[in-house]
Parts: sequence; structure tokens; C-alpha cells
Amino acid sequence: MSRATTLPGDPPGGRRAVAVWSIGVAVYFVAVIFRTSLGVAGLDAADRFHVNASALSTFSILQLLVYAGMQIPVGLLVDRLGTKKVLCLGAVLFTAGQLGFAFSPSYGTALASRALLGCGDALTFISVLRLGTRWFPARRGPFVAQLAGLVGMAGNLVSTLVLARLLHGLGWTPAFAGSALAGVVVLVLTLLFLKDHPEGHEPEPIPHQGAAYVRRQIAEAWREPGTRLGMWVHFTTQFPAMVFLLLWGLPFLVQAQGLSRATAGELLTLVVLSNMVVGLVYGQVVARHHAARLPLALGTVAATAVMWALTLAWPGAHAPMALLLALCVVLGACGPASMLGFDFSRPANPPERQGTASGITNMGGFIASMTTLFAIGVLLDATGDDYSVAFCAVFVLQALGLSQILRLRGRAARRERERLVASRVETVHVPAA
Repeated sequence: MSRATTLPGDPPGGRRAVAVWSIGVAVYFVAVIFRTSLGVAGLDAADRFHVNASALSTFSILQLLVYAGMQIPVGLLVDRLGTKKVLCLGAVLFTAGQLGFAFSPSYGTALASRALLGCGDALTFISVLRLGTRWFPARRGPFVAQLAGLVGMAGNLVSTLVLARLLHGLGWTPAFAGSALAGVVVLVLTLLFLKDHPEGHEPEPIPHQGAAYVRRQIAEAWREPGTRLGMWVHFTTQFPAMVFLLLWGLPFLVQAQGLSRATAGELLTLVVLSNMVVGLVYGQVVARHHAARLPLALGTVAATAVMWALTLAWPGAHAPMALLLALCVVLGACGPASMLGFDFSRPANPPERQGTASGITNMGGFIASMTTLFAIGVLLDATGDDYSVAFCAVFVLQALGLSQILRLRGRAARRERERLVASRVETVHVPAA
């Protein structure tokens, strides 16, 4: 390994790092299972709580709202309290939310339970990103972050393949209450074995200054062009797949494209599988070629826009299956591309500000997803379920995000070069032991 790729004070990595990081990722894995569990229980939930489609969609929008709103507070908490405490709190909250959902007698209590689950879920991903930066060398950051995202998508698969069978085999309460045991297991593992950082790599203590500390952390993170670029990359890349998987993909494939529910479900699974494969590829590419971050992000945005344009503008009544397959494969790249946003914010901020910067970055995609979920619903109502018009909201959000990426990329690149030169100078002047 060359000195140019080693930063002063880099953690060593190794087997112990993998073991500790795996515990944190296990918490995130369970959180994603709980987050996506409603996706396989939508029809059951409608029957159980006697609600229509609009009320049912409120579950998803509320979860995203809580998740997005919590990102900056979570980043501040991670920077202030450390990873272990925040992950433990997250596990307690999302486990309580899953249990509450299992025993909810009414729509109102079920909605409150999903909000609690969303709050706990919001505490996990930023914590796992922080854990990776504390235990692994900076050069491994892109691959470690993509691997965490891949594990999250594996959680999505578990909810689709395993929880769905439990739900239909055992019933509502046993399935959701039984799955909550996984939250208890990861909470115990975190309490017993997780450490915030390896020995000798403790962060500098931060004196508590109340509101002044909060304002300073947010202002300094936001001032960095890399943080804002990361947020807009996340904003522009994540939401097309999130909206498709979370709510509107199944109705689009069944109602607009005339597919059966089984075939539509297989296409949604293809998005998840594509996400996992592309995540490994993107992580390896960026770990070896740092300059590939922006081309990969922009290429994903362009490919997504092209595939949606071809699908929505297809002259026949339904798009051919080959085109729908290609669309789902490309949508699978959206999640890994959104992870590239953290590869812009991470080098732009010092270790003591990583949580806050990651929280700002992570807000981008979820704000875009909430906006698009709402816009598509409104347009469907206004046009009599014309999906070709409603899904044009995707292009509007992509255009907004793309304009900001192009505006910020030059400033972010200059700041990153300056920081890299400074770190090399610091390395050269460190006296030998």
C-alpha cells in the first residue's frame, strides 16, 4: 500500500474490525427487515385495520417522514454519544415498534407503532457508517459502505421471502411478534460485544456546549461543498427505486402493465437482487478508482431516466417484458449509486463530524422519495390513474438534483484536493518514532 493512500491515524482494520462491524450491520439488517415488513403485509393490514389504499399508504409516508426528519439529530447523537449507545437505543425502539404493530388493535395504534419503528430504524444506518470509518482504513470506506447497503437489501429479501411465509402460515400476531425476537438478539449482541473504536484510536473529546455545539456541527458540515454534493447525489439517485419498491411499483406493474401480482413480485425481487450485485461492483470500483464516483452517479441517473422514458413512452398498451426487466435491473443500481453520496461527504469532514455530515447526506434521498410518493399519488388522482403522466414526477426531481450536482462538483473537487495535499504534508512531517 502506498503512503499516498494512507491517512494519518487510520484505523488498522483486520479480523476484529470485521467482527465488531458485523454486529453493527446485524442491527441494521434487522431494522431493514422490520422497515420493509409492511410491504408483504399490505393487503393483510388493509383487512385487519379496515382501511382503504390512501390510509394504507400513510404507513409508508409516515415512516419516511420520521426517518428523514431524524437524520440530522441522529448524526449529532452519534457524534456526541458514540455508536454503541445509539445502536442500542435504535434496537430498543424498532423492536418495540414491531411488537406494537403485532398487537395493535386499531389503525391509530398501528400507525404509532410504525412511527416508533421508523424512529428506531433511523438510528441505525448512520451509526453503521460511523462504525465503518472508526474501524477500517479510509481507503476501504467506499467498499465497506456499499457492503452495509447490500446487507440492508438482504434484509429486504428476508422480509419478502421469509416473513411473508410466516404471515400466511402463522397469522398476523405470531409472525410480527416472532420476528421481533431478532431485535432482542441484536440488542444483546450490541450490549455485550460492540465497541465504538479500536484501542488507540479514540476520537478527540468534544466539550458539551448545548445548542452552540449543535449549531456549530450542522453549520460546519453544511459549509463543506462535499457534504452538499453528497446530499444531492443521494437525493438524485436513490428515490426512483425507493418509490418503486416501497409503494408504486406493484400498482404500476399490475394496473398499467397488466402483469399478475406474482410476476410483478418477481420483478420487484429482481430490483433487490440487482441492487446487491451492483453494490458490490460499485464498492470495488470506487475503492480502486476514487475519481469514478461522479461518473457512476451521473451514469446511473442517465440510465434511470432513459429506461423510464422508454417504458412510459412505449407506443403499445403495455411495455414488452424485456423492457420491464431492463428497467428493474437499472433501478437496482439506484441504491448503490446513492451510497456514493457518502463518498463525497466522508472525506469532506473530520472524524468528529462524520455522523452529522452523514445525516445531512442521508436526508437527500428520503426527502426526494417522500416528495415523489406524494406527487405520483396526486397526479394519479388528477389524471384518472394515468401512470405515464404520474411517473413524469421522476424526471422533475432528477432534473433538480442534477442541476445541483453540476453546480457543486467543481467546488467539492477543489476542496478535496486541498485536503489531500494537506494530509500528505502532515504525513511527511510526522517525525519517526
